[in-house]
Amino acid sequence: MWKNKIAGLVGLTVLGLVAAPRSQGQGLGNSPYSRLGLGDSNPNLGGTRQLGMGGVGLAAPNGVQVNDLNPALIYYTSRTTYEVGINGQFQTVRNRLQSQRDGSATLGYLAFAVPISKWWAASAGLRPYSAVDYNSTSTGGVAGDPTGQTKEQNIGTGGLAEAHMSHAFRLAKGLTVGGTASYVFGSIDLSSGVSLSSAATTINTIEHVHYSDFTYRAGAHYRNKLNSNLNYNLAGVYTFQSHLNGFRNTSIERIDGTVVTSTVPQVVDQQGEAVVPALAQAGISFDNNKNWSINLDASHQQWSQFRSFGVKGGATTGIALSDTWRAGIGGEIAPDPSSVDNYFKRVSYRAGVSIAQMPYRPDGQVMYDRAVSWGFSFPLPTATVLDATTINLAFTYGQRGNTAKSIENPSGNIKENYIRAQLGVSLNNRWFLKRRIE
Repeated sequence: MWKNKIAGLVGLTVLGLVAAPRSQGQGLGNSPYSRLGLGDSNPNLGGTRQLGMGGVGLAAPNGVQVNDLNPALIYYTSRTTYEVGINGQFQTVRNRLQSQRDGSATLGYLAFAVPISKWWAASAGLRPYSAVDYNSTSTGGVAGDPTGQTKEQNIGTGGLAEAHMSHAFRLAKGLTVGGTASYVFGSIDLSSGVSLSSAATTINTIEHVHYSDFTYRAGAHYRNKLNSNLNYNLAGVYTFQSHLNGFRNTSIERIDGTVVTSTVPQVVDQQGEAVVPALAQAGISFDNNKNWSINLDASHQQWSQFRSFGVKGGATTGIALSDTWRAGIGGEIAPDPSSVDNYFKRVSYRAGVSIAQMPYRPDGQVMYDRAVSWGFSFPLPTATVLDATTINLAFTYGQRGNTAKSIENPSGNIKENYIRAQLGVSLNNRWFLKRRIE
């Protein structure tokens, strides 16, 4: 048995170490919206369990999977838990004129949680903070030359990762609080080039920005009974405004054919910061303390306050962002977690829906991200009182953006139809077991 447990832990560790470098620059499979701000931000939707419920669970305690959506819920970790999640995504990106299909697979997250005492638990982990991944090409005319044509290509890669540590404490019966300190780090590379169809020369503007700094988050959770068969949970999480230190370099690059013939630095080691606005989240859930729960979460973030190197929206695009909100509802049920004659009664089934207002407003148009999610947790039959392994699956189908015309985008805005899958593995083991010699 110990050989199996050690092999499992070693396997997850190796998988995590192999996948860890991919936590920076999470490939989205070409998402044009990632050009703005710090890229597509990770809105902290938790692990595979929470993703299967529509990214909700701020007030849903659980002792089997790590729930660092709310640091106060780490207190409910019943056994040492090691968890890893791998993401896969397939999407179609289109406007009114053309469409494109892309796919990608990346590290979702790594998490580790351990109960330290009857009133204290802690966790640590690694997850993506934002992702930049786009490659777009457009053509245009040349003034005074009816046969001339220009080609503009924009490419962005990279992103930021977040290494975090949380501590949770029980202050009174049903009341827990927690805090998370994170170190955010990573680089973003952008390239924008223009060329004439009648010439083999391309002029590119190259930008490399590196960010690193600490961010902080605090959460609280309260749990009590409505009656002997029903509990209610209330939760709130506040992520403080952060100032990420950054260094920025830009240059102008000339390409003749396929050869870079000159590179002229424009900005060298410019020091600045990215101001990431505070995020407020609240949630409520109900459960029977046995085999089902239903959860409702809502959040708000003032992205209109975002600045990078002193410029609203970022020094590269200068396109200001707008405030966002998100709401989701989801639940889970395991028909009979202790069933011995029917395995599928021990499986947890989850579903949820969510809607989020995006931070982009082309010509003032409000755009949304709507999604439906579902998922499962399959406990392995080898589980004992001391250790257990659970395979978690979550799927999300969603649409974000629209193809409406605007002055800024005469060929239509960008609409993304996506399906995301996340495979997670949870290992639970009882550490610090005091054995008695008889």
